[in-house]
Amino acid sequence: MIWQLTQNKDWAVLENQFSWVADMKHVKQHKVHHAEGNVAIHTQMVINELQNNSIYQSSEEQVKEILWTAALLHDVEKRSTSVDMGDGIINADGHARREEYTARTILFRDIPTPFYIREQIASLVRFHGLPLWLMEKHSPAKKVHEISLRLNTQHLKLLAEADARGRICEDLGFLLDSLDLFELFCKEQDCWGKAKHFATPNARFRYFNTPDSYVDYIPFDDFKCEVTLMSGLPGMGKDHYIQSLDKDIPVISLDAIRRKNKISPTDRSGNGWVVQTAKEEARSYLRRGQDFVWNATNVTQQIRSQLVDLFVSYGARVKIVYVEKPYELWRGQNRNREYPLPENVLDKLLCKLEIPQLTEAHEVEYIF
Repeated sequence: MIWQLTQNKDWAVLENQFSWVADMKHVKQHKVHHAEGNVAIHTQMVINELQNNSIYQSSEEQVKEILWTAALLHDVEKRSTSVDMGDGIINADGHARREEYTARTILFRDIPTPFYIREQIASLVRFHGLPLWLMEKHSPAKKVHEISLRLNTQHLKLLAEADARGRICEDLGFLLDSLDLFELFCKEQDCWGKAKHFATPNARFRYFNTPDSYVDYIPFDDFKCEVTLMSGLPGMGKDHYIQSLDKDIPVISLDAIRRKNKISPTDRSGNGWVVQTAKEEARSYLRRGQDFVWNATNVTQQIRSQLVDLFVSYGARVKIVYVEKPYELWRGQNRNREYPLPENVLDKLLCKLEIPQLTEAHEVEYIF
């Protein structure tokens, strides 16, 4: 069965169905880069350009739906990031990053979407502008290798080309040349329409987490232990997953430390002590070469990377296990927990959720 955001793709219907589509007509754009007008006009032009593309037309139906949805969402957060600088100059810095969170939330909370389809859309939205400015990045090769593990680079170019053509601007020729260069560069880097291949998981991890690393370097695997780093929103079932493991393994639980010491989750200074206590316990296992599980929400890449750096510094192999359940089931599980969290707290965490990526650890497993 083909997943669709909606069957009726008439713009007037979309405006009535989705408040975030209706918002688009109120969002101005830079007069030089978007002389066509507001975000609603631009988005409709992008969708038309996408649908008229021969490669899009010959794509599988599910791919079409993914790309169409990404096109619809690709500028949704210009509404929250646009700043009027005067004289028709509109700055919307950071809109793509925020749009990734919004796309993920909409496709998880409002319109139940299979995980891998949702994450393809969220990734396309996040990186829709990258093909136009890739060569301005500090390390363009590493960047295309990274995104190839998240999305199909051919699909990304399709979306970026529709974005470029779906506007009125004076530098369209330059934009299209940049897209052609993006395709050539991806082919040269062996990640055009496919994920970059690495000889071993450790080779992939070292490449993305070591400065000035070489893409074809294959490090020797000499791990002293394995750390399982749990990730997932509260109430998703991380504890249940750990209990299902068919082995006796120590578990460092931040929640357990809080409860033992009667520290509230909202106590910032207390939680700093909780984390340091947990890290000291982790160091004791790491020094002994003992496998263990680190159990906490770890919903942002920044928090996970700090922990992974610690574990790897002691020679550990790190496996991230991300646990997710459908929205309504998740909310129900939270209400039935011994220590449920307020609904507004869950909403805030959902809006900050960053799904663990293959670049972050030696192994990433997704549990549904």
